[in-house]
Amino acid sequence: MGRLAGKVAVITGGANGIGRATALRFLEEGARVVIADLNTPNAEAVLEQAAQAGRRDAIRFVRTDVAEERDVEAMLGCALDAFGRLDCVFNNAGIGGAFGPIAETRVEDWDATLAVLLRGVFLGMKHGARVLTAQDQGGSIISTASVAGFAAGGGAHCYSAAKAAIINLTRSVAVELAPYRIRVNAVAPGPLMTELFHRGNPAAAERAILERQPWPDAGQARDVAGVVVFLASPDAGFVTGETIVVDGGLLARGPAVFGGGADSPLLRATGLDRGSTGEPSEVRRLGRR
Repeated sequence: MGRLAGKVAVITGGANGIGRATALRFLEEGARVVIADLNTPNAEAVLEQAAQAGRRDAIRFVRTDVAEERDVEAMLGCALDAFGRLDCVFNNAGIGGAFGPIAETRVEDWDATLAVLLRGVFLGMKHGARVLTAQDQGGSIISTASVAGFAAGGGAHCYSAAKAAIINLTRSVAVELAPYRIRVNAVAPGPLMTELFHRGNPAAAERAILERQPWPDAGQARDVAGVVVFLASPDAGFVTGETIVVDGGLLARGPAVFGGGADSPLLRATGLDRGSTGEPSEVRRLGRR
């Protein structure tokens, strides 16, 4: 019997990185899982991994845009239709989003970023809370924040603002839902060796991480997945309103992974990073600043 035996979880961004690692770990721990993502080919690969592990009957995939309320309702409906209940919502879907100098950032890129990173978490909390309160059996809502939400230098402006909002939204909603025994928590990873960070050059990404991170090993998606399992399990039964940092000590040292000020590489171009959604990103180079 695993730590999550009998539990049903919905994981957004479940086809890539942290979401994929968490989905597979939840299956190992005995949970049944719905993964929601825009990237259908990657989701199908996760389903195949589950099949190889003998758990294909315990996982479903719903193509989902977390910024669209109907999609979020449909992904939760899939869990209820397939498995008859809901115990955990992991709001994990994300993109790198708008980047570049604040004066060069387009409004539409800013809005597109917040739609995924912040509205997507809000909608997961909103509709997850509706299902969990109606069941009246408690539950767990977990969201992915970031060290970028705690201090400048850990990410682009819009990304950092969204992640800071998730940290405080987690606290606020935790207070509201506590009487229903619904725990609301977040994880705040540092840079990890995922596709979203290494962009096909893991060696360079690992060097960048280890130049600043105190812990001598680069973080992996599975490191965050283990913390999410804890937060979803009865072991965290008295933990709510908390954001757990998973960063190898980076925040303790200072999270300026990309440097700071005018020399930051985040300010040498502008555009919209769509992450591992399978949709193309946009980059517009700027003149020398």
